[in-house]
Amino acid sequence: MKAAGRSVRARLRDGVAASDPGLLRLTAGLRTVGAIALTLAVLGLFGAGITFLVAGAMAAMVGTFAIREKQRAQQAVTLALGLPVALASVTLGAVLSSRVVGGDVFFVALIFCAVYGRRFGDRGTALGLIGFQLYFLSLFVGATVSLLPQLYGVLGIAFASSALVRFVLVPETPAGILERLRDAFRARLAQLVSAQIDLLDAGPDEVEKALADLRDGNSRLHETAMMIQGRLEDGTADKATARLLQRRVADAEIAAERLGLLLLTARSAERADTLTLHLPGASVRVGAPPPARDKVTATLRRDLEAVRTLVLRPVSDHTGTALALVRNRLLGYRDEENLPPASAAVQDVFRGIGETARAVLGLRIALGGAQDDSDDSPATARSREELDAEDAAIDSGDDGDQEDEAATGLRRPTTRAAVQVAVGSSLAIVGGEFLSSQRWYWAVLTCWIVFLNTASTGEILVKGYRRLVGTVLGVVAGIVLAGLVGHHTWTAFALVLVLVFAMFYTAPLSYTLMSFFVTAALGLLYTLLHTYSLSVLVLRVEETALGAACGVVAAALVLPVHTDRRTNDLLVAALERLAEVTESAVDQLSGGPSVDLLDQARDLDQALADLRAATQPLTYPITPLRARRDTARYVVALLETGAYHARSLAATAELLPTHPSIAADPRLRRAGGRIAHNIEAIAAHVTDQQAAAGIEAGPSIASLLEPDAPDTPGSGRITDRVLRHLQRLDETVAGLARPLGVPVAEPRR
Repeated sequence: MKAAGRSVRARLRDGVAASDPGLLRLTAGLRTVGAIALTLAVLGLFGAGITFLVAGAMAAMVGTFAIREKQRAQQAVTLALGLPVALASVTLGAVLSSRVVGGDVFFVALIFCAVYGRRFGDRGTALGLIGFQLYFLSLFVGATVSLLPQLYGVLGIAFASSALVRFVLVPETPAGILERLRDAFRARLAQLVSAQIDLLDAGPDEVEKALADLRDGNSRLHETAMMIQGRLEDGTADKATARLLQRRVADAEIAAERLGLLLLTARSAERADTLTLHLPGASVRVGAPPPARDKVTATLRRDLEAVRTLVLRPVSDHTGTALALVRNRLLGYRDEENLPPASAAVQDVFRGIGETARAVLGLRIALGGAQDDSDDSPATARSREELDAEDAAIDSGDDGDQEDEAATGLRRPTTRAAVQVAVGSSLAIVGGEFLSSQRWYWAVLTCWIVFLNTASTGEILVKGYRRLVGTVLGVVAGIVLAGLVGHHTWTAFALVLVLVFAMFYTAPLSYTLMSFFVTAALGLLYTLLHTYSLSVLVLRVEETALGAACGVVAAALVLPVHTDRRTNDLLVAALERLAEVTESAVDQLSGGPSVDLLDQARDLDQALADLRAATQPLTYPITPLRARRDTARYVVALLETGAYHARSLAATAELLPTHPSIAADPRLRRAGGRIAHNIEAIAAHVTDQQAAAGIEAGPSIASLLEPDAPDTPGSGRITDRVLRHLQRLDETVAGLARPLGVPVAEPRR
């Protein structure tokens, strides 16, 4: 019974870790709700009125979510600086509340400074956010000069409560976040293996769903790997530890994705294209699932389940012989003589299982240190020796930071955004005054919010649309909740806490949901302030629509960054990163000097993530430009496919100094030259549609490696995997030419 209970708890823990990597959303929700609840409790003890309770709740919320630094000391400094900023903002709001023109001019200036402050990093962003939101707070509660002494006390209590919750009640350290992210990576890796098992068992009518689950599993695993990458510097003790964990996470991600591709190939009538795993809706022809009583299929299913067990087993649990026996059997598939008799495609799957088991072993060692090796088989011992050699080869030296040339003046993104928001807010103030002389600030708030974390007109349009939809639905919910709660103060505050938690928990997942919960909570706050009515909530929708429209107009007319231009810039950046990784990996595989390939690969991943986010306005479901949407999805899927092969080449090149089975071959430079030329030609065409350069088509990569002289080493020295990745990368880059309209040139002699 105890073992069963532990199993249920472990599954529940893994499920939570996988759904919320690092528990970042849960922590944000708990901190914000805790700060609000503590503030309300203290103010309640002092007998504060409703106005001060609402002000305290909103100030605690702002003082909590505005802080974004990763180190606790930096968070404390920003929170301490935030209090005087909040006091000054509320004071000016109260003093200027009776001066319409002066107040509006200052509000616009404050908005400009708050957005411009983003150029100074997380602290500038936080202080600007606090300044804006607290000025808005003074307008919301109707602050006057006579109320300032009490409001000062309320703000002090709110910020003190935020600090107590952040640093004492719900503490969070970079190392702790990184540890939880590692748990999330293991949980999502296990989920990906489960999706692969489902693909193995899927019938013809179930393959599409199994493929969709496989794509989702790959995407979620990659997302977690990127989150780990962003926390390595702050969450590890030294650079050597960070680089070791970075390599092991990358190895596990690549091995797991390759295993899925091999399994898909085994189920297909022909070798599966890597694009199938990255293009939504791409299908593949498969036959009936293998017979359940087939011996090879049963062994394959058993070993996939064993891989999942190996992934999920806690790192600290390495006692007993059962785990060692499973590990030894899986790693034995790396030796040809241990492969079961089956078709070549199925044998490739068993090889993939062996490589995945090796990656998991390396991940377990990196996370938990040295483990008992008394029960190791020869295959396991060899894998450990390879991992030890790789660990010893890791260079912990400083690679130096390369600073990009920053834009200046109005070309700087923060300056441009500040000007756009100031213009949009001015329009929102004028239009909002026509709708309501008392609640015009809702239009300004919406205009401000739609500019947060957006960089093009299309992104602002989509965000404004999502906020409007969430607001309309929230108004309906607010009407229902206000009718149920009436004027029961503490019941209403309890529901506000629930809605605030839901708002922060769902914010990274859906902006529409977040807007829904915000509007529903505001409906309750209006009820508490005795200003609730159906007309007020309808006015909220009107002001929201007006603010979104003003934001779009300002973005489109004032220093505009059109979606096409931004996506083209990011596409060129992604192509440059792809060329960089490919050239460095090929050069190293050809005998060139070692470079930091994994960091280059992660730079490529980040460039792709930026491009994927920028193309959301083009791929949004309601977009009327269907052909354009399909082209954008296809191009991004092709780039993700190329990035997979480039990462795999980089991972193989990283093994070159420590693995005798991987030998350098100078002829690879010839094979990589065409890929580099084609990427350069595509980037030039995207930058200038009139560019004359075209991509080169020609013989396969393998034929380019044919020896030119009797003493040239044979291609057997290069692993088949390297050849396949180069060939697929070459095909993927050539495939980008058609949707982007790049001409095909004659092969160079």
